Amino acid sequence: MRGNRGKTSLKLKRRNEDPMPEYDRLPAELRAWLAAAVLPWRPRSVRRAFDKALAETGDRDFALTRLTALQGRLVARDAAAVWGPDHPAVRGEQISK
Repeated sequence: MRGNRGKTSLKLKRRNEDPMPEYDRLPAELRAWLAAAVLPWRPRSVRRAFDKALAETGDRDFALTRLTALQGRLVARDAAAVWGPDHPAVRGEQISK
C-alpha cells in the first residue's frame, strides 16, 4: 500500500499541485463535508460536483445530500472489487465514517 489511500480499484492520478489553497477556498459546509468524507476527494472535484448539484436543485442542503449519494455510489462500485460481494456498500447499506 502506497500513501494513505488504502486499497482501491478507483482511478488514481498523481498530481504535483498543493490542494490546500483550493481546500481553503471552499465554503465552510463543503470543508466540513470533505473532512467527514469516506473517500480521498480532491477539493476541485467536490466543488465541481457540488456546483452541478446546486445548479440543478437550487438547494445547498440537497446538493450536499447529492454529494453523499455520489460518494455512496463510488464506494459501492469499489467495494465489490476490493472487499467482495458481502460488503454492506455492495448490498446497498449506508456507509459512513
